[in-house]
Parts: sequence; structure tokens; C-alpha cells
Amino acid sequence: MTDSAGADDGWFEALASDGPEAAATAVREGSADEPRDWPALAVEAGLVDDEDDYYDALRTATTAAARAAVTEREAADDRQLVHAVRAMDDCTRTANELAERLAEWAGTVDPDAGTGVGYARELASRDETPDAAPDALVSLAERVAGLADEADELREYVERTAPTVAPNLAAMAGPVLAARLLSLAGGLESLAKKPSGTVQVLGAEDALFAHLRGHAPSPKHGIIYTHDAVRGTHPDERGSAARAVAGKLAIAARVDHYSGESKPELEAELEERIETIQARTDDGDADEDGSAAGADGGDGDE
Repeated sequence: MTDSAGADDGWFEALASDGPEAAATAVREGSADEPRDWPALAVEAGLVDDEDDYYDALRTATTAAARAAVTEREAADDRQLVHAVRAMDDCTRTANELAERLAEWAGTVDPDAGTGVGYARELASRDETPDAAPDALVSLAERVAGLADEADELREYVERTAPTVAPNLAAMAGPVLAARLLSLAGGLESLAKKPSGTVQVLGAEDALFAHLRGHAPSPKHGIIYTHDAVRGTHPDERGSAARAVAGKLAIAARVDHYSGESKPELEAELEERIETIQARTDDGDADEDGSAAGADGGDGDE
């Protein structure tokens, strides 16, 4: 809605000129400095017959506006990346589950039966299969191999797309972890608005809720555990590493969303911080070794 002196100046003005689509655009993009009696103004302007007619038109316009917003949002690059990484994880999980079923079944008819997706690929590509193996078993192996191949292709798509959607986040987290963070947050804009403490525990919602109910300790990290800087840090300092990584990833997401500029200094700052954190345990280990050596020497002197 616009805000000027005309009695017929509102979102509904588009009803007379360009119809429902223009009205939906006016609802999405318009604004007013203060509330007015919009139904009465629409009737006064002759754009609707009565108040009920006004609300019918408003319902149509707002529904069309919401539909357009959803269509636009789902077509955005970050949403395409979210769908791709979710599909990749679904394909991987399903392939692994079916591979377990395949191995259990194949073990009853194939003396050389193996396990995992690797065995499914091998069985699906055999020129000759065990005489006792039913066609359905081989068909299942082909399906498992196909799902694994699809997961690999989706991973390649994610690795190509993430650096264009969120260059700083992808550079610091890696394309796949970046895509999973976007998926858990609901998109780049949503991730960019989250505090670093929330980014730190994305993916650990069950543990967080258990902690809030008093049944478990506070989680130190969620999906960012897969980041080398977190996973490669001594457990005693892993919480500090997770906070450092989450803080820089939160900044990277904001830069990607609001400016899109490449900031390689963020990655350099994170590396320096992680080196400092990891050095604590290195120094501690060295002190313990020195103390132990001193104790051994003292025993020898005695």
C-alpha cells in the first residue's frame, strides 16, 4: 500500500488498472506510514462494492502474493543447493541401508558375498552371478549402485554450486558442510541472521533440547564437528575450537548474504585462532612428558 492523500490510493487501486497480479505486487511491495480505514476507502473509490467484496479481493491478492514469494524463494540458488544436499544425503543413507539388506540376502546364496555399496557395485557388474542368486537380488544390487552413483553426482553438483552461492562460507567450511549448514538453517539469509552460538549447535538439536530439559550436558558442537579444525582438536579444547569456527562461519554467511565479497582474511584469522587453541594441548602434553621424565630421573638418582 502507498500512503498519499487520494482516497483511492492503496493496494486495491491496482484492481481497476492491472487486476489481481498488480494487486498482489502492491501487497508485496507497498507500505503505509499509518493505518487507515482501507475497506471504506476502497468502497469510496468505487473499486469494490462493499466491505465483504474488499476482503474477498484482499484474500485473492495476498494469496497470489504469497504464492509468488514462495515461487521466487524456492527458485533461489541457495534453495537449489539445499535441495541438492538433502537429496545427496537421502541417496547416501538409502544406498547404505539397502546395501546392508543386500549383504544379508546375498550371504544366503553367494559364498563370496561382501558388504557395503562396494559389494553391490561388484555384484551388479558381474558377467555371471551365483546360480542360486535370484534375479531380484541382482536387481537390488543395481538399484543400490545407482543410488550411490546418484549421490556422487549430487555431491559434484554441491561442490560446484556452493562456492557460487556462498563463496566465503564454502571456502572456510568446505562446499558440503556449507550446504548442510544452509540446509539446517533454512537458507543463506536465515543462516546469516543466526548468532554464532546457534551456528555452533546446528544439527545437535536433540542434544540441545535434552540439555534444556535437564537430561544431558550442553552440546559443544553440531554438524560443524566434521570441520577439520574441530575434529582435529584435542577433546579438552574442542569446545573452544567449535566456538572459533562457528564465529567465523557466522561472519562468512553474513558477508555472503549482504555483500557477496570474497574475504580470504577470514580463513587466515580462523587458522591462526585454531593454531593457538591446538597449541594449548601441545604445550600441556610437553609439560606432562617433561614432568614424567623428571620423575624418572629422580628415581634413577635415588
